[in-house]
Amino acid sequence: MKKFMKGLLATTMVFAMMTSLVGCGGSSEEPAADDAAATGETLIMATNAEFPPYEFYEGSEVVGIDAEIGAAIAEKLGMEFKIEDMAFDSIIPAVTSGKASFGMAGMTVTEDRLQSVDFSDSYATGVQVVIVKEGSDITSVDDLFAEGASHVVGVQTGTTGDIYTTGDIADAGLGTVERFPKGADAVLALTQGKIDCVVIDNQPAKEFVAANEGLVILDTEYAVEDYAICLAKDSELTAQVNAALQELIADGTVQSIIDKYISAE
Repeated sequence: MKKFMKGLLATTMVFAMMTSLVGCGGSSEEPAADDAAATGETLIMATNAEFPPYEFYEGSEVVGIDAEIGAAIAEKLGMEFKIEDMAFDSIIPAVTSGKASFGMAGMTVTEDRLQSVDFSDSYATGVQVVIVKEGSDITSVDDLFAEGASHVVGVQTGTTGDIYTTGDIADAGLGTVERFPKGADAVLALTQGKIDCVVIDNQPAKEFVAANEGLVILDTEYAVEDYAICLAKDSELTAQVNAALQELIADGTVQSIIDKYISAE
């Protein structure tokens, strides 16, 4: 009887150990839902939420054109969606390092950026404009390039406004480019008389001018550009994002999102 009980106890212990091992193996194969980001089930969008109406805060939430298009792409791909707000010049490093799935922040395709990332098809057109104080001696974009010009131009670090003015003005000896972490910081410096103008996208420019009496936007455009989504080089996600984006453009979703934030003029 003692031998029988010992044998039964040993068999039970072995069965329990095997069941425990099988249970452990099963849990590693089926990750919890909150671990979705680690398994590629969450699209993480890197942005700089200082660029209305493309991305900005409403309370504690980042909203805007890019935020809604990004969410629509994630929905098309059957994935969760998360936004990470950061400095504009941190977006590409976040994408290349894998900390973010893609970047959307009113980003323009440039040769310099293409050395680090790939871009999706374009989803919107942007216009770079110049903000000045009323009565400024800068009355058109041409004044910035005139012989003997020596203006101080404010831009947000890493933006195409920064890229354009560095090449067109600073490198050409036609003035100085002052860089700021946020577009709002550049506009504040303009109101304080620390700089002569700000080069920035037309849509946030309208917001800044409406909020700051005594500022105007020049009638002439500095540059016209297309906005696209930046993704890691040779990523399989690029084709998926492009396919989803094209569907959203074709069915009118992208245009309806843009119209929601930008009224026709």
